[in-house]
Amino acid sequence: MSTAIHEWVDAARAGDPTVIERLPSGWAVMGRKQVLRGYSLLLPDPVVPDLNALASDARDQFMRDLGLLGEAVRRTTQALRINYAIFGYVEPALHAHVHPRYADEPVAMRTQNPWGYDWSVAPSFAASLHGELRDAIRHQLVELRRT
Repeated sequence: MSTAIHEWVDAARAGDPTVIERLPSGWAVMGRKQVLRGYSLLLPDPVVPDLNALASDARDQFMRDLGLLGEAVRRTTQALRINYAIFGYVEPALHAHVHPRYADEPVAMRTQNPWGYDWSVAPSFAASLHGELRDAIRHQLVELRRT
């Protein structure tokens, strides 16, 4: 079965501009819609159906990498917190969302799920607009992995 996640991992391998960094468990990428500044995902490589399809050590590595990506996004963006999500209903392949949350979000959205935003009006990822942020997150990831 091929999903959008499979296609994105193939694109990451080929140098997709959304790629932040190759991590031991997969690809840290910027979200294709930047509904929240720094929204990112972790895509496993190889792609698997869900978290439980990974062997124990691979599952642990995926979760460690997810935490590192979230911390790199938090440090880079100065977000108040990071929300993490793993669903797999729309795209039945493992992928994890990293949603930075900010004090300047609309009051009605501060405690709501990020899916409540109008994603159709969110800016699409563009290296010219988001490349500097992507590179700063990459720098933080490299520093965090070093320590």
